[in-house]
Amino acid sequence: MAWLNKKNDPLAGKSKALKDQIASVESQIRELQEKIQYKDSHPHIRSTARPKAPTIVKPTLPTPTEPIFEPVDKLPLKTEATTSSAHFNDLGVRKYDLPSAWARIKRLWERPTPNNPKLVSYLAAGSIKGLRPLRHEKRVARNRFLVLTFFFILLLLGVLSIARRR
Repeated sequence: MAWLNKKNDPLAGKSKALKDQIASVESQIRELQEKIQYKDSHPHIRSTARPKAPTIVKPTLPTPTEPIFEPVDKLPLKTEATTSSAHFNDLGVRKYDLPSAWARIKRLWERPTPNNPKLVSYLAAGSIKGLRPLRHEKRVARNRFLVLTFFFILLLLGVLSIARRR
């Protein structure tokens, strides 16, 4: 009866282990806080068997009344694109740069890079159980596009044939 046994979810096991670890760290924090409170609440008793050591006084520094500013270079950054005379005409107006304009247009249509590329690769490969692989979703979207394109071509041919008969 292997089909009745449910497979273990790797994410659930990992989350349980992390929750246990968090609980143990929180208990350690509570114990340390109790020790600190016990030391603070307990009276400090000094033994009189030894002579009292001289107290060292820490010199206090005067608090500054005004903010302290650091010197900063105010020179503008020089790059090749802004300082190159090939990018400007005789009047000082920037020339139209076709390759950079094409690169800007291409960047508009590119997808942004993912924040977590490893997670994206896991989702694309289908290694996390319970989620459909990205390949399947792409295939469904491609097939839907092809069917709709074929339908619209047939619709266009029908409209053109009706228009030609008149």
